[in-house]
Amino acid sequence: MNARPAVRQNDFSPLTPPELGAWSPSLSVSVVIPAHGGPYLEFALAALAAQTYPDHLMEVLVVDDGSRPAIELPEIRPFNTRIVRVTDGWGISNAVNTGALAADGEIIQRLDADMVPCREHIEALARWHHVTDYLVTIGMKRFVEPLPLKAEQIYRAGHLEELFDLDAAVASSTEATIAKTDGLRKSRNPYHVCTGPTLALPREIFHAVGGLDPNVHRGGDTEFAYRLAMHGVVFIPDEAAKAVHLGLPAQRVDKDRVVRAVEPAFSHRIPLRRDLRKDRGRRWLVPYVEIVFEVADTPVGVVRQAVAAALDGKLQDVVVTLVAPWSTLRDERRSVLNDPSFDLRMMRDLFAYDDRIRLIDEAAPTPAPIPFRYRGPVDVPLHRATLERMIETVQKDLDGVLVVDVGAGRSARLERTSALARAVLLAGVSDDLDAVIEQTHGVRHADPARYWPPPPLPEAPPTAAATPKPTSAPKPVQIPAVPAVPAVPAEEKTLLNRLKSALRPN
Repeated sequence: MNARPAVRQNDFSPLTPPELGAWSPSLSVSVVIPAHGGPYLEFALAALAAQTYPDHLMEVLVVDDGSRPAIELPEIRPFNTRIVRVTDGWGISNAVNTGALAADGEIIQRLDADMVPCREHIEALARWHHVTDYLVTIGMKRFVEPLPLKAEQIYRAGHLEELFDLDAAVASSTEATIAKTDGLRKSRNPYHVCTGPTLALPREIFHAVGGLDPNVHRGGDTEFAYRLAMHGVVFIPDEAAKAVHLGLPAQRVDKDRVVRAVEPAFSHRIPLRRDLRKDRGRRWLVPYVEIVFEVADTPVGVVRQAVAAALDGKLQDVVVTLVAPWSTLRDERRSVLNDPSFDLRMMRDLFAYDDRIRLIDEAAPTPAPIPFRYRGPVDVPLHRATLERMIETVQKDLDGVLVVDVGAGRSARLERTSALARAVLLAGVSDDLDAVIEQTHGVRHADPARYWPPPPLPEAPPTAAATPKPTSAPKPVQIPAVPAVPAVPAEEKTLLNRLKSALRPN
């Protein structure tokens, strides 16, 4: 395998895979098939038994997800095929994870139990992984109504066209997207088409991103693909990896219900789906932006101002990470007022109970699965529009990093997680990550005025020339006369004075 080449965004044009049938594979492949009942499993296994990929480099794991009766292997199957029974949990995502944990292969090939792959399917997807090791390869599929076939017919067929009328088959919606984006080379979000029925990736990457989310029972493949994108992978569809899906897509049966079924999972786990996060004031499982401040030896008041500004921006789905040596704080007896760590401890106690704020000793290499990370001086509070405008800038050309000069030789930066993660994959120990990101996504420098706009100037008082002249002289204001107080007769005054004197205390 060659050294990892730097692929620009998702344009994998510089990568050249070996020609089918004209090379010698060396990487082992584990085909993981989740199955619940599996009425067409024998067809999938018959097709896998006829694969051009070497038998000694391929194993097949049929993951029985609670089938009743339990799945038994048919006669026609690959040489190295075994059943893995699910003992905890349920669902496709959980079954795939169970199979991947039991797999021995260097490449994990996910395949649905109702798929009939062409003979070259495994070879076509696996060949790319012999070029470099941070790819996810995607097979093609077309939907057909099930036919009264036998497993032996599938095993002996040289091409899918001998069994199915592919011209009359229903094309996958992902194939149209792939065609429109030059085979995903120009795709802005290639993870969208990485759906579950057939894909292959290095086993190390599968486990590095945490496998599929077992709590997502519909759309788990797309959510998994999103996390793969945040890991920095390149998505490659291979038209030679053909397959037929037995049965029409669920969207044709009840499209509205299918869309509604995935909305909760996508809205919480895929922040890039801004269309699903229109409710103001909501809290989401995965934030849109991580805001990182280094706060060691920083006055508490400065940190409070920075945190308040960060949480009061136009973008609400953010998390603030405060980096300081929090782990050095001990809870043993101490002088509260003379504690050398008084300020740090006070800061910890101020922010520890807000779930939008994280206190960590060192920022992670990437904020995945959060798609963006902001880093800047803590004494330069964010404007309400800063993050929104920075993201608008990098989204225009899919830049990897935006660097903004904030004065005094300092800068603030917005990092795209997928670009940062790819740089981590590609960079050597001494390599500058920004230099790698410049190759793969680009680094943009900008003036601060757009991101920290000046406050609006106060309105000037109207000038004399601008004062409209009255059309006629105003009438003078009439102040009503105060009514005269009637005079008090002299004898009444004397009597009144005597009464006051009698009532006045000595």
